[in-house]
Amino acid sequence: MNIDLSAEALEFGSQASRALEAAGGDELVQRAEREPGRRASLVAPVLSGLGAWDLDPRNDADELEAAAALCRSAGYWAVPYPLAERLSRPVDLDVDGLLVIADHGPEAPVADLELRWAAVTLSGRRSSVTVGPSRPPRGSSFVTSLELGYLDDDGAADVALGLVLPCWTLLGMLDRAMDLTRAHVLLREQFGKPLAQLQGVQFQLTEAEVERTGLDVLAKYALWSIQVGRAEALDDALALRSAAIEAAEIVFRVAHQLHGAIGFCDESTLSWLSRYSLPLRRLPLGLSGTGDALTRRIGRTGLTGLFDEDPAAVTG
Repeated sequence: MNIDLSAEALEFGSQASRALEAAGGDELVQRAEREPGRRASLVAPVLSGLGAWDLDPRNDADELEAAAALCRSAGYWAVPYPLAERLSRPVDLDVDGLLVIADHGPEAPVADLELRWAAVTLSGRRSSVTVGPSRPPRGSSFVTSLELGYLDDDGAADVALGLVLPCWTLLGMLDRAMDLTRAHVLLREQFGKPLAQLQGVQFQLTEAEVERTGLDVLAKYALWSIQVGRAEALDDALALRSAAIEAAEIVFRVAHQLHGAIGFCDESTLSWLSRYSLPLRRLPLGLSGTGDALTRRIGRTGLTGLFDEDPAAVTG
């Protein structure tokens, strides 16, 4: 079994990162917040030029990897656009994207976009979506309420992908948080030497990096689980989401501690990155809700993982 992304997918992700940087990079989210009505026009043309909407992650393993790499690159720049949700769109509905939602009080970061959405719960219940009123993005990060119209209960196969791709976006945000923090502790000095030389700082960075690299491996595993059509793909997706939320809490905690007060100011990229990671960490369910959903699914049997009794289940 090889869970690493292909060289082609990695190159696609690198090209996407360069294109997003050239289009504005860190300025994209700041411009979108100042002018919410331009949210789509700032980002969608770049993604279209990359061929994002031509990807078929549901039916092609290589394109699934490319979609994951693209989401990671978008997360690195905190791109203010629901890319993962659009790439998760179901093939049997005439919509632009798919939102995985909670059973009660559904919300999603899709304000100020003229797109057609479908929504699905963890149980597979699908609905049409009417996006609620927009709120100032400064406090909402484009999250808005959703009004639902029941469609069917045929969405079980949609959920795993709809959970996994946003985790790749969050992983990209953690990549950037670690890069920013490393640069900061190498630059800033205390007691006449860079912060990076202090043992306590090194311990904190190590803790955060262990979480980030662990999430990297789990994200690849959950993607592989979808690729090979494992029956446990949704279990793996929920486990990934739980790990992603925990990793994000640790990485951003360490990043903010080491940045100090500047990390909460608009002058700091970390501030924007941290704030716009919150919808990914809280929706459709937070840490306790995700853990509860996973526990209800797997009960006392636990996650299957790599040690399935059927050797064919771990090939690919």
